[in-house]
Amino acid sequence: MLLPLFRPQSRLTSSDLIHLGQGDIGSSSDSNSIQSYRYDVFISFRGADTRSTFVDHLHAHLTTKGIFAFKDDKRLEKGESLSPQLLQAIQSSRISIVVFSKNYAESTLCLEEMATIAEYHTELKQTVFPIFYDADPSHVRKQSGVYQNAFVLLQNKFKHDPNKVMRWVGAMESLAKLVGWDVRNKPEFREIKNIVQEVINTMGHKFLGFADDLIGIQPRVEELESLLKLDSKDYEFRAIGIWGMAGIRKTTLASVLYDRVSYQFDASCFIENVSKIYKDGGATAVQKQILRQTIDEKNLETYSPSEISGIIRKRLCNKKFLVVLDNADLLEQMEELAINPELLGKGSRIIITTRDMHILSVWSSVDVYEVPLLNSNDARKLFYRKAFKSEDPTSGCVKLTPEVLKYAQGLPLAVRVVGSFLCTRDANQWRDALYRLRNNPDNNVMDVLQVSFEGLHSEDREIFLHIACFFKGEKEDYVKRILDACGLHPHIGIQSLIERSFITIRNNEILMHEMLQELGKKIVRQQFPFQPGSWSRLWLYDDFYSVMMTETGTNNINAIILDQKEHISEYPQLRAEALSIMRGLKILILLFHKNFSGSLTFLSNSLQYLLWYGYPFASLPLNFEPFCLVELNMPYSSIQRLWDGHKVF
Repeated sequence: MLLPLFRPQSRLTSSDLIHLGQGDIGSSSDSNSIQSYRYDVFISFRGADTRSTFVDHLHAHLTTKGIFAFKDDKRLEKGESLSPQLLQAIQSSRISIVVFSKNYAESTLCLEEMATIAEYHTELKQTVFPIFYDADPSHVRKQSGVYQNAFVLLQNKFKHDPNKVMRWVGAMESLAKLVGWDVRNKPEFREIKNIVQEVINTMGHKFLGFADDLIGIQPRVEELESLLKLDSKDYEFRAIGIWGMAGIRKTTLASVLYDRVSYQFDASCFIENVSKIYKDGGATAVQKQILRQTIDEKNLETYSPSEISGIIRKRLCNKKFLVVLDNADLLEQMEELAINPELLGKGSRIIITTRDMHILSVWSSVDVYEVPLLNSNDARKLFYRKAFKSEDPTSGCVKLTPEVLKYAQGLPLAVRVVGSFLCTRDANQWRDALYRLRNNPDNNVMDVLQVSFEGLHSEDREIFLHIACFFKGEKEDYVKRILDACGLHPHIGIQSLIERSFITIRNNEILMHEMLQELGKKIVRQQFPFQPGSWSRLWLYDDFYSVMMTETGTNNINAIILDQKEHISEYPQLRAEALSIMRGLKILILLFHKNFSGSLTFLSNSLQYLLWYGYPFASLPLNFEPFCLVELNMPYSSIQRLWDGHKVF
């Protein structure tokens, strides 16, 4: 049974590991030099000699340092040819380590491994480290001493195929001359530590991960590394938060960062999707994950939550500790973990990825990194890789790329999903797909974003939907005045949306990514996609016109906001009576909309904010009882009196 080590699935998986050149990850000059790797290290060894001793200890130490090594744990060492799995493992490893033990040459399978490694060293420039466990290096080079008898037997056994033995001899001579370690009669722990450190140095801390997902990531990871201040001499605890909207690659950034720096710590762990673990099993479930990954603690089910917290405090005390808490979304998740920075070893670091900046306030001092959207150049490169499998495409569809990128607005998730969907399709299919996307955004993108929406407070959801449908680009003060009139507490609500990466404020204007705006509109429409009269909000004149003319409005409609930008003069007069059946209406803002026929017999008594430029009627409806109304504004109206007849309050 082959037991390669894999990363957890939602992080950067070893099956996708690649080695990238030193230059710009996205540049075409580097793309030709990309070499795929499935494993960091392949270990060749004679099982009977070293499996339960040196090799097992070496493998464990590599693992604790975040190095993903392949060793054939239950090799039978029968037969003379390598299995396809072993051949693939050798070829897809970045480094090979050959452990020469006294009986290594007695296994033809070991010799085949060694010869294959020697060939890849020559042909693919694979790094190889020889380790002389209990065999003299000179005996290995010359096939003398403990190896002499083995090769005599091999020559007799393969008299009909002398080239096979000569291949093994040549490989052994070449590998034994490489720089390696003679660990005979030396402290094993110290020698293994030196070997692992050399492996780390050889890997050069380059990016390992998804090739086409790493475009634009290198400078961001370097910024994060600078925030970690790993070279600092003050040895203080530091926490950094990776903050941004859903789909912006927070987890990818954290994974790449973890790959690059975890070896520098005594213990490290990457707890993926903390939110889900916490939801399923509380803080104790997260703590158990930390203990399993950092100290390989297995028997945790018999302990109570308080005992688990005690183990966390005691076992991690004074360790230089790195923990990544991915996708934390509640403040109490951080508070209940019982990770006291004062009890951790000097130089410990905690990295949190989150959509909610407020969570990061659990520590008095935390550096927040706001993940930016892709710039136009990186978005184009990522899209080309997904849609055309090339960075220099020749397809006629290339001219449609700007429309796609305008739709995606630099969100990596959208670029990847749409690019993959359009791959292999022709220009006509692209145009149809783009039309559909503008009117019905991709579910794979929307589903990810909707998880964030569902985590909002009920009032914050209403504020988000109002902004998505009506207020993107509007002045913050104006929006707050309307929302406040509706009892939605916008001072805390808008701040919450900012902290959770739904909106930003720039020059007193409320801004929102187009994908999030489309999410809001989709949520409003989704239950009745073709019945605008049953939606909670109306923001397009076409939909408003349809509802008014067919008198299909319902009590579901609680907000109508229309500006004067639409060419309403091209439409026939609206039936004023249709407003009378919208009894749940709370916000009505009509700017210069006075093209009405008939009379207005009723307005919703639930109205809280009424702004109607150019109100075309002489009075308000007699039975309008505005007990909920907070603001009434009717400039340039045709009002001559508030009501016809008498009204008692």
